[in-house]
Amino acid sequence: MMTSAILRLVPVPFVLLVLSVWLVAQDKYKEPDFPVPPEAVVKPDVVAGKLERFQFKSTGVYPGTVRNVSVYVPAQYKPDGSAALMVFQDGHTYVNPKGDFKTTIIFDNLIAAGEMPVTLGVFIDPGVFTDSLPEETNWEVLKKFRSNRSVEYDTPNADYVKFLETEILPEVAKKHSFTADPDKRAICGISSGGICAFTAAWERPDLFRKVLSHVGSFTNIRGGYHYPFLLRKTPPKPLRVFLQDGKHDLDNVHGNWVLANEMMANSLAFAKYDHKFVQDPNGAHSGKHGGSILPDSLRWLWRTK
Repeated sequence: MMTSAILRLVPVPFVLLVLSVWLVAQDKYKEPDFPVPPEAVVKPDVVAGKLERFQFKSTGVYPGTVRNVSVYVPAQYKPDGSAALMVFQDGHTYVNPKGDFKTTIIFDNLIAAGEMPVTLGVFIDPGVFTDSLPEETNWEVLKKFRSNRSVEYDTPNADYVKFLETEILPEVAKKHSFTADPDKRAICGISSGGICAFTAAWERPDLFRKVLSHVGSFTNIRGGYHYPFLLRKTPPKPLRVFLQDGKHDLDNVHGNWVLANEMMANSLAFAKYDHKFVQDPNGAHSGKHGGSILPDSLRWLWRTK
């Protein structure tokens, strides 16, 4: 695990600044639209999975926080513990059928085609400090609250994966069973959620061994810039990692996202990890490019060879 020596204490205004990065990232560069993949279009002959929602108040790792959680249950799901598991940070971004990712539609189509396993999807929003939260959230709604997002996502330690293990996944398991096999468990996120996904698997490869990071924040927000160096000096862990980024990603006081993702990819190659890095020359700090290649990303992540 990462030692506490690399962690940095940050004031609340800084946390709000980190959250605002997502909302202002496009000010200097107009990113083009990317094509919607055919797998992200509803097909009349494919039975859709169902989506269930609940709010969760943490009393353990992040006391005082509340968040929305959505659970995707594929039509092919069987309650025998055989279902694969995929966890998404910034869940509202991924679960939105009109957003960049359209993840549940893609899951429907890929599962029906046998191109990924029957997979339970858990879409988790970052925690906020409030007594009342709307049933559905997005970036505009979440920025009205004091956010715990940077603490949860950018901190390079085992706290967040402990939160998943001891609080969120047991709550999901009350209604739906899923595999305990870490090779059949994936975790995904965008921006700070991307480094969070990597951190969870890095800290606990006994829980997650597949990582999908979109425009991951492997920079010096709370010490995550150490990962490219740790990858080179740490015995390889049994992880499969897909990194996506764009050449017009962020460059600010925390670092350069393009260089950080390139360093991660180079270090993964040096340490001989099963990995793939896709960098688009027109992509920026958004989910546009990542969403356009999500079907292929999932096929690669879940491949059997």
